[in-house]
Amino acid sequence: MVNDAYRAYKDKQKKANRIKKNKTSSPLLNFFMLISSAVFIIYCIYSIIDTNVEIAEKKNELNELNDKILLLELENEEYESILYEDDDRKYKEFIAIENLGYAYPNERRFYDTTRN
Repeated sequence: MVNDAYRAYKDKQKKANRIKKNKTSSPLLNFFMLISSAVFIIYCIYSIIDTNVEIAEKKNELNELNDKILLLELENEEYESILYEDDDRKYKEFIAIENLGYAYPNERRFYDTTRN
């Protein structure tokens, strides 16, 4: 009876050792998991940096578009004031000076020729 209990105890130990051996992974698998984890972390860091750069570019574009909106709104207000004005004289004067190149007598006009 003692002998049977001893054998049963040894059998349980052997089973536990076999299960333990099956659960342990090989060093090659551990190395592969380490490398793949490192690559994944590097990819995540790159992705975060790339996204931040893209956000900065989009913010710059947004600022430029807001500046354009402001300029167009000012120009639109000028045209609206001319449009809703009762007197055509100011509108005609604006067209004559800006589009047709007219000037007042004894008026000197200076043009920037350095622009393209």
